[in-house]
Amino acid sequence: MPMKKLTMFILKDCPYCKQAFAIHQRLYMQNPDFRKIDIEIIEENQQKDIAEQYAYYYVPCYFLGKRKLFEGIPTMEAIRKVMEQALR
Repeated sequence: MPMKKLTMFILKDCPYCKQAFAIHQRLYMQNPDFRKIDIEIIEENQQKDIAEQYAYYYVPCYFLGKRKLFEGIPTMEAIRKVMEQALR
């Protein structure tokens, strides 16, 4: 089965982005199925050409293809839902 791919937009110094990283790392450890998800991390400031192709206003923001799955302040439940949607 090929890996599923999420795109995550971040800003390097964003505390919510750091929180999202910690949450999805914890979820990877708790659920082996989530390890089938590859998260492409796009730093908004350094990859503006890519960032401009997506419609979002806040970071962290997760996309599956061009479909936005989450944007804003991350919680364990919100990131879990992103991971579950990515596996479908």
